Amino acid sequence: MPEGHVLHRLADDLDEAFAGHPVTVSSPQGRFAAEALLLDGRTLTAARAVGKHLFVEFDDERVVHIHLGLIGRMTVAPTHPVVGQVRLRIAADGRVADLRGPQGCRLTDPPTEAAMIARLGPDPLDPQADPGRAYDRLRRSHRPLATVLLDQSVLAGVGNVYRAEVLFRHGVDPLLPANTVSPALWCRLWEDLVDLMAEGKRLGRIDTVRPDHTPEAMGRPPRVDDHGGEVYVYRRTEQPCLVCGTPIRQRDLAGRNLFWCPTCQRGE
Repeated sequence: MPEGHVLHRLADDLDEAFAGHPVTVSSPQGRFAAEALLLDGRTLTAARAVGKHLFVEFDDERVVHIHLGLIGRMTVAPTHPVVGQVRLRIAADGRVADLRGPQGCRLTDPPTEAAMIARLGPDPLDPQADPGRAYDRLRRSHRPLATVLLDQSVLAGVGNVYRAEVLFRHGVDPLLPANTVSPALWCRLWEDLVDLMAEGKRLGRIDTVRPDHTPEAMGRPPRVDDHGGEVYVYRRTEQPCLVCGTPIRQRDLAGRNLFWCPTCQRGE
């Protein structure tokens, strides 16, 4: 599932291509056809991302709420013929945005948008986000920290990759009970997520290794994975830890794959 940096990058692309312009809206696949008719010809005012949610706002107090889910994808490109099952197409001035395979795509309004956002935790990519709000929720949970970090009502936008990597980078045992996390540790985790996710948004990929552990610094081959990016533990099961050489472990935790190094991650 795309993590929050993907949605923020997409929101910027939509703004750059369409904000302030009347747009043609259609549903080539047909599953959003009635809603598209209501939007066709309206001005797209803004696109905004909050966590893993995308909101595309129009001048008639209508909002398209999109959640990409596991297989969804939205691309902004020069105008071209429709290819595949396009749920939603937005077009203007030689550019099109095509949405395929989303988990959710529905027409709503600003009050509903605000209510959905209110249920989410703070987003590390939001400069106005309050990390203390996430810490208050985290401290009320006895669940493992690794589980709570994926709870979007606690922290918006963080997915399995950033979860695994930020815990490794700070040497934290992923099974540490969330309510035992100190304010100092939470501050370090939050600040690191802010930096890592901003870099992910800028590059369009997730890189989490420090300069000493890049392929060039270590004389090792680059990572080959369809997720891209250089990482410490994510999807590196049984491969040697880049820091200590211990094989990386994997287990199921609350229905998600967890990756960690049992040697480097023994704290707080």
